[in-house]
Amino acid sequence: MVRTAARNQDRAGTFFLATLVLWFVSVWFEILFNRRYQLLSIVAGCCFFQSANWVIRRFASRDPLFVNTSVSLLHSTITSASVVLILVNQWLRNGSTRMFEHSELFGGTWPWAYPALCFSCGYFAYDQWDMLQYRLYNGWIPSILLHHLILLICFTLALYRNVTINYLILTLICELHSIFLHMRKVRRMTGVRDAKSIIVKVEWILNWLTFILARFTSHVLITAKLILDAPNFGKGVELPLALLGMAGMNLLNVFLGIDLFHAFRREKNPQQHGLHRE
Repeated sequence: MVRTAARNQDRAGTFFLATLVLWFVSVWFEILFNRRYQLLSIVAGCCFFQSANWVIRRFASRDPLFVNTSVSLLHSTITSASVVLILVNQWLRNGSTRMFEHSELFGGTWPWAYPALCFSCGYFAYDQWDMLQYRLYNGWIPSILLHHLILLICFTLALYRNVTINYLILTLICELHSIFLHMRKVRRMTGVRDAKSIIVKVEWILNWLTFILARFTSHVLITAKLILDAPNFGKGVELPLALLGMAGMNLLNVFLGIDLFHAFRREKNPQQHGLHRE
């Protein structure tokens, strides 16, 4: 059983590594041969987060999971701040009604939205490589690697065609919740696990609040918006790809919510769950 699981994990790693290499070649082809130099922000994102990885590994910890989670926390913080600033700026300029029109979300590009999406795309490529390099995944079809693959496909195709940029910026609101997901992992890895402490209680409140509002509800609303605007998309791959991507994201959100609930129960009653495991 152990050998079979290891063999399946190797196959999964080989598959996702191959897709990452193909993605990397595709990006450089667009930059060098099609002269899409604005896509260099993707490369900048990869280099920035890999550099952060090296710094944390050098000065904080060499534990691959701790380093990966710390860089993920950095990405969530930067991306959340960027998305909030982009949305607030657009809200003040054009108001809420116009900024959520189909023509604006599909064909428009808000100021700084394109480089922000490129930069975040670079992070997902870096994170995919880091998890493959240190085997920070489990299972025959690892959900985290599948999640990153879906994002890389959706993001890069949108960036190549310069459409649905604003839609994808809206999906990144979920990074507000990711801050507290990664913060919880870092906290536990540094030994802070007292469920009765004020810090842990406040963290869980913010964790659940942002999961419901910034991740689950926002992705459901984006999916509903895509369905309502379906007649306006016309023929092409944009609508099917967007619906497929959001269906995958919503499904993963359900599993994430279940995992979050179990983690909350375990942390609230560590002795009880420890006895059950024994």
